[in-house]
Amino acid sequence: MKAAVFHKPGDISYDTVADPRIEDPRDVILKVTSTAICGSDLHILSGAVPQPTDMIMGHEFMGIVEEVGAEVRNLKPGDRVVVPFPIACGHCFFCQHEASPHCENSNYKKYGPEGGIMDQKGGALYGYTDLYGGYSGGQAEYVRVPYADISPRIVPDVMTDEQVLFLTDIFPTGWSAIDWAQLKGGEVVAIFGSGPVGLMAQKAAWINGASRVIAIDPLNYRLQKARMVNKVDTLNPHEVDVINTIREMTNGRGADVCVDAVGFEPERNFMDKVKATFNFEKGSIKVLEMAFSAVRRGGTVSIVGVYGSPYDNFPLYQIFDKGLTIKQGQAPVINYIDHLINLVKEERVVLDDIISHVLPLSEVSHGYEIFQKKEDDCVKIVLKP
Repeated sequence: MKAAVFHKPGDISYDTVADPRIEDPRDVILKVTSTAICGSDLHILSGAVPQPTDMIMGHEFMGIVEEVGAEVRNLKPGDRVVVPFPIACGHCFFCQHEASPHCENSNYKKYGPEGGIMDQKGGALYGYTDLYGGYSGGQAEYVRVPYADISPRIVPDVMTDEQVLFLTDIFPTGWSAIDWAQLKGGEVVAIFGSGPVGLMAQKAAWINGASRVIAIDPLNYRLQKARMVNKVDTLNPHEVDVINTIREMTNGRGADVCVDAVGFEPERNFMDKVKATFNFEKGSIKVLEMAFSAVRRGGTVSIVGVYGSPYDNFPLYQIFDKGLTIKQGQAPVINYIDHLINLVKEERVVLDDIISHVLPLSEVSHGYEIFQKKEDDCVKIVLKP
């Protein structure tokens, strides 16, 4: 079969690889009909999240069940399913306590309680390095889905792939950021980053009762997309003082909720990069620092952007003085996906309006290039095997 294969930083190509096969009675083989490039994939492409060997990329995918393992009773060949990106066994302590991204069994080689940089990680993810299980991803013609009796969800034939594909990751991730903040209604929510996850968090904020949603991004084409699809206020940090402007918009207090949908590879200047190198840090926490300043006292900061190392001068004093609540981590997609499918089905949310490019899988290298370089007004790329 054909697949998008990571070889080394900067090198992802469209290659011929071995077809996947059933390896466990709880597996299924899926014929992929749609997949997507995620912002998290760019961390692998850049080398910021290390991967020493070739690997099939992709954790956002859906398709048609082709082959079913002997112990899978809930799926059959021909079923059309969408697959959550965390790989969860369904039976361990964390899976039983609605914390499936911390599954104790899926990432058996690197799992551990410490949460270290190079080992003792949480549960496995599709196509996301040996640190997270070493599973082949879904940017391919076919993919093996382990524990298939737990995660995949059958989707109605009347719904297009584009309508439901983002239930794999970015919509549940954006939803998590808002759900963790426990909105009561009437809150001001500031979302740093108007990439795919940021756009989805904006949608989730409106659905959960926000009175005002503010999008922050250094790229005007992304802010234009946010205004067009989500009807939000927008701020460009190159044009305004974001912190002071948010305070001015909230009677001097700051936003009730701030969401970091950027992570450790934001736009950085030369001195930011020098500081990171000197402190042995990966990337920067500059966006997170802005969120801590922009949120009101007693407010909540949700972190759904990825971070990859310890950071010097972490502002714990500010967090303590302001009495902030911080929630972060991988989205527990299984907790939300059934509800979110219904939101799409009931037309309470539209997900496919953020798509800027639909490309054949054979053009995956081009797709990664324009997404990483933010060319051609690229917001979200869907790939068709």
